[in-house]
Amino acid sequence: MSHKQLIYCWQKWLLPILISATVQVVVIIGLTLGVLGILGSTASLSYAQAVFPSSVAGNAQLVNTTRHIQEQQTPLKSTVLNATVYHSPDCNCCGGWIDHLKAQGFKITDFSTPDIEAVKQKYNVPDNLSSCHTAIVNGYVIEGHVPADDIKRLVQEKPNVVGLSVPQMPVGTPGMEIGNRKDPFSVFSFDRQDSVAVFNKYRGQS
Repeated sequence: MSHKQLIYCWQKWLLPILISATVQVVVIIGLTLGVLGILGSTASLSYAQAVFPSSVAGNAQLVNTTRHIQEQQTPLKSTVLNATVYHSPDCNCCGGWIDHLKAQGFKITDFSTPDIEAVKQKYNVPDNLSSCHTAIVNGYVIEGHVPADDIKRLVQEKPNVVGLSVPQMPVGTPGMEIGNRKDPFSVFSFDRQDSVAVFNKYRGQS
């Protein structure tokens, strides 16, 4: 075979085969590294697309599916709810409310004090929103028998308020259960400017 024939065979057959095989190897390595997390899947996928887009089209779904599975397996960080509860030593319903919070996953620091009014003044609880106990949950003031779900919503939404209150001690609120009776009540939010708004409303049940 002459020199010209060798060059022709190289250019016509051998070189395209070698290039194709090399590109396939690069694509497979890039996608594998992306799946394993050694490279970002988006970066490796973009690189492979630039080198050999036809091969990437058949493997993109695999990469996306793997990434989705990895995201689903990564646990979401949940907010830890820490509650410091101040109450009078002779208050029985406060203990029922504390048990309600514990059952909802709150971490409780129980602080009994004979001067609960000083606590309310320290945390600027309005007189018209006062109740039997005062708690601090993740920086928010919680006054009275506020349901745990409302506290969780408060901590999640993070509104610009001082805290929540259920004034007085309505029957049927957490810790104030008397049979099946439930008085209607509202959960109020309050801020540093003494503005009060309805945060949630509950219907009564006789």
